[in-house]
Amino acid sequence: MGLDLPTMGNPIFSGKPPPGGRWTEASMNIGQASAASGVSAKMLRYYESIGLIPRAGRTEAGYRVYKDRDVNTLRFIRRARDLGLPIERIRLLVGLWRDRERSSADVKRIAEEHVAELEAKILELTAMRDTLQELADACRGDHRPECPILRDLEGGGGRGPGRRQVDPHQCASSPAA
Repeated sequence: MGLDLPTMGNPIFSGKPPPGGRWTEASMNIGQASAASGVSAKMLRYYESIGLIPRAGRTEAGYRVYKDRDVNTLRFIRRARDLGLPIERIRLLVGLWRDRERSSADVKRIAEEHVAELEAKILELTAMRDTLQELADACRGDHRPECPILRDLEGGGGRGPGRRQVDPHQCASSPAA
């Protein structure tokens, strides 16, 4: 789903200044827009290629020209990425942000869906951490080659990213007898 923004007849997208010969906003090149927004030039070009941001205007020499509103959109996108939102959700949020008739319920629904996914990911990461800690606790960590961590990895864990039962008698944390 691309953003369909009018470009015909819009001097921003023609690369030429509007009648009168001057831009109405300060214009920036890609490096300046990148620095001002915190989005790398590479990602800026990528967002443009997938239609997340409109195609930049161009100078007579073909260089991209960005305006303050473009930088604001890039900051919006960067913040959404910082919160872990995927591109398609960001695309929806950018559209809602630009739509002054939007319902905040739509924005809230998108945020709550992402929160639910983050909660699920946190549970999965917590289970992985707990399993790895349990394995590390069961390993003596001495000169012996026996290691429950390697044994678990070799055996595939058997239970996915969640809990794994470790046999404390095979490699206990206590000193060797």
